[in-house]
Amino acid sequence: MSSAEAVETTEPAGPTGLADSALELAEGHTTSTEQVSAALSRIEASQGTLNAFRHLRAEAALAEAAEADRRLAAGERLPLLGVPVAVKDDTDVVGMPTYFGCDGELPAATADSEVVRRLRAAGAVIVGKTNSCELGQWPFTEGPAFGATRNPWNTGHTPGGSSGGSAAAVAAGLVPAALGSDGAGSVRIPAAWTHLVGIKPQRGRISVHPYSDAFQGLTVNGPLARTVADAALLLDAVAGAHRDDPHRPPPVEASAAARRDPGRLRIAVAWRPPLTLTGSTPHPDVRRAVTALAEALARLGHDVEEARPRYGLIGLGFVPRATAGIAELAARHPDPALLDPRTRSALRTGTRLGGRVVRAAREREVRQHRRIGAFFHTSRAGAGYDVLLTPTTALPPPPIGRFDGLSAWRTDVTMAEACPYAWPWNVLGWPGINVPAGFTSDGLPVGAQLLGPSRSEERLISLAAQLEADRRWYAHRPPAPPTSVRPGGGR
Repeated sequence: MSSAEAVETTEPAGPTGLADSALELAEGHTTSTEQVSAALSRIEASQGTLNAFRHLRAEAALAEAAEADRRLAAGERLPLLGVPVAVKDDTDVVGMPTYFGCDGELPAATADSEVVRRLRAAGAVIVGKTNSCELGQWPFTEGPAFGATRNPWNTGHTPGGSSGGSAAAVAAGLVPAALGSDGAGSVRIPAAWTHLVGIKPQRGRISVHPYSDAFQGLTVNGPLARTVADAALLLDAVAGAHRDDPHRPPPVEASAAARRDPGRLRIAVAWRPPLTLTGSTPHPDVRRAVTALAEALARLGHDVEEARPRYGLIGLGFVPRATAGIAELAARHPDPALLDPRTRSALRTGTRLGGRVVRAAREREVRQHRRIGAFFHTSRAGAGYDVLLTPTTALPPPPIGRFDGLSAWRTDVTMAEACPYAWPWNVLGWPGINVPAGFTSDGLPVGAQLLGPSRSEERLISLAAQLEADRRWYAHRPPAPPTSVRPGGGR
């Protein structure tokens, strides 16, 4: 597909978004049974090519849809009552195994995770669990346990990872919205590579219970959707802490923020990523797309200029926490021999770097907050910035199989070359949003990050919504998913 075809593809008749789906149900224009049945049909028809889902819960979802229809008919109203959504394969849903991209046999979860409990309380119908790479380590969604999940814009390319299944499902219109998780960009990267809005919220905004401090505080749950309003609606529906959660930021009103003008903001554009020792620079098509986004922000009345945040050696706070998190999860697998050799390498590294090294890395976060936070705060040196704009990734989505056969070290280097921008905000625990930035000359989507200081979701959401009204990225969809059978989504 050419760039012109991607950019000029206007919105066809098809599945509606999250907010519209909820409104149609509340107004009686459709039923939950119809919406859920249609979603299941789309998923099954595309599974042989896109391979977005690890598990479907068709029978249970249809039963829950019938119950939602009874509740709607009785006059009950909830934010997502009867709307089909999906969750990632790292999320506990009672009665289903939580494989998190791994091979082997694992027991079924005995309880819903807190985020699923909140989804159900909002009335949503969970149709299934989407594919993730093994333990969420990589910016691609491929593995021997399930094959390869493919990008709806071009099935020869990855949708990204580790929330690649959720991104592919939403981008292809299989479901109106889905949850992912983000420990180093795993919501924002696949959102960038599939032309979606992806929100990484403040640490603690959405509970990760039963993992009280997932990946040593790096990982948060977040929504993927085609519009800012849909992502904000899903965020509002699932936000909130479990009683055992250590992080409890004050509540935000995301949907209200999406309807609010952000005011005139001071926005910094940063091209240089944190130190990764790979010499990463943005691909020319990425730089062109993000430059156009910066120009749109200036045209909308914001003060936009290039700047360089002082990241310092923030990687020293990331690597021990990330590898320790992988080690903690990998050690629970009943048959470690089934894990990818790169996972077993990370397990060994994480075990060595656990304990005192991880504690030191976490203690370093306070200084990192001060140093990078100074970028946003007014001081004697001058006015601080309100928002930081960077590419979400340095490269467009790689081909399927790009990472096959690489050693653990080579995988890490290749990953850092492609995705050097997202992970620092996981170390800081601060919010960020991917917004669609455009397409490469080959028609592949790329994205940009709007990043802010602690607890700045509302400002970022307002700004993203303003950009969306100007650029109308939701009007462009990938071609209809092919339905030819390719068992397991194999390569």
